[in-house]
Amino acid sequence: MVSKIQAAAVAAALAVIVFAGWTAMHSTTGVASAALVLPPDPDPLAIETDGGKVEFTIEIADDETERSRGLMFRRDLPADRGMLFVFEDTSRRGFWMKNTPLPLDLLFVAENGRVVAIRQGVPFSEEIIAPIYPVRFVLELHEGTARKNGIRIGSRMRHPVIDVISGVR
Repeated sequence: MVSKIQAAAVAAALAVIVFAGWTAMHSTTGVASAALVLPPDPDPLAIETDGGKVEFTIEIADDETERSRGLMFRRDLPADRGMLFVFEDTSRRGFWMKNTPLPLDLLFVAENGRVVAIRQGVPFSEEIIAPIYPVRFVLELHEGTARKNGIRIGSRMRHPVIDVISGVR
């Protein structure tokens, strides 16, 4: 027979385990804290620069759930990798870095595939990162990648998803 003290101890231990599991899966905003890792797209994303073409392996975030999670909670990202956010329409977009430990370059891209703004994302910042220009895509890369590779405003991105939307073949 189990005593009341033993039953209370078991109940308390279960409550601690359940609470620890819940806090490991949720942030203060109710977003699961596990990193979202999407499969790499089979087609590389190419960016045309004055120095030539630069290619990246990308993950594509093209639905609301994927776009809202992005690179949150990711502690590493290979230097030649990025995440492309694809939106249903062209509009002004704002991003923040809450729950994102990686410093990032955010490349804001118009519907025609041209970079219209490049902004830096500071880890864990809640400051909104938003250019004045409407965009259809946003590419997140490691901080400094744009400068290192000669990517600038006006650089053209090529990828099947972008080319279909922009009408470029």
